This record gives sequence, structure tokens and C-alpha cells, in this order.
Amino acid sequence: MKHVLFLVLGITVLSPSGYAQSDAELIEQALAAAPRRARADASVIKWSNDFTYTTIKEGTNPIVCYSRADERDRPPFAVQCTSKANLDRVAQNRRFHAGSSDRESEAALVAAAAADGTRVAPEYGSWFRSMNGPDQASAGTHTTIAMPMATAASSGFPDRPGQGGAWIMAAGTSEAHLMVP
Repeated sequence: MKHVLFLVLGITVLSPSGYAQSDAELIEQALAAAPRRARADASVIKWSNDFTYTTIKEGTNPIVCYSRADERDRPPFAVQCTSKANLDRVAQNRRFHAGSSDRESEAALVAAAAADGTRVAPEYGSWFRSMNGPDQASAGTHTTIAMPMATAASSGFPDRPGQGGAWIMAAGTSEAHLMVP
């Protein structure tokens, strides 16, 4: 019986789900999404299950980076950076993501919060830069710029893709953002 117990414990410790990353590993991975010239001075946080966070690297600029690999439907390597001013919105996004079972139910939570006035707005002009993939070496990068309530008329950017440049997605809503090709 003792041998079986040790075997089960050994498998748990060595299995990927039982592997806990060190703060140093989390910092290195999260900072991969930061712009190179701002990386050294960016903060890194670690999210908790209650949608709060702990700062594991204090930075001197307004950039904060974190892992998203613990969220449902995310690839094994999933990190994001944004402005510290957006952390309340990111926490709300994580709550919506955790409280839903798919994209449609998550979108319904976002829409309900927008309708009842509880949707946290992003900092206008701030950016979100994500890296996602099976590993860091093959992860793709995606950048958006928050422009809540912006429209094609108010911003001068088209509200549809395919015109060869940046465009506004979700124009006229609190979710409006500039898609950067």
C-alpha cells in the first residue's frame, strides 16, 4: 500500500498539472509580451482564483504583464501586457471568462454589464498586447488599442477590416478597440 501511495504522489508531483512555476519563470514568460524597450521596467503580477493579484515584480513604468494560461480555452503559453490603469477591467474580464462556459455566454455577461452600467471601461488609448501559442517560441503576438465608444466617424478609422490597415472593432461600444494588423 505504501508503494502505491508513493507512486501516486510521484506521478502527481511530476505531472504537468502538478508542476507549479516559480515566480522567476512567470516573470520571464509574462515579460515576453512587453515591448522590448519597456520590458525591464514593467511590472509582473500573478492572478489569484478570487480575481485579485499579487505583484511579483514591481516596475517603474505603467506597463503590467501577466499569464493567462490558467484560463479556460487558452493555449499553454498565453501572456498579456497592458496599462496598470486597466487592471480592474482585466479582473472583470477574468470573472466573466471564469463564470461562462463558452464565448457566447461570456459575451452575454459583457453585454449585461455594459447594459446595466457596471462594465469597467479601459483607459482610452491604452493597449493590450498578447502572445499565445503552444510555447513561447511559436506564440503569435496580437495588439489592440482601447478606444471605448469610438466610431469610424469620431476616430477616422474604418469600422471594418480589409482596407489594408488598422480598423475599429465593436465600434460605438465600451468594447471598441483598434485592431492593429
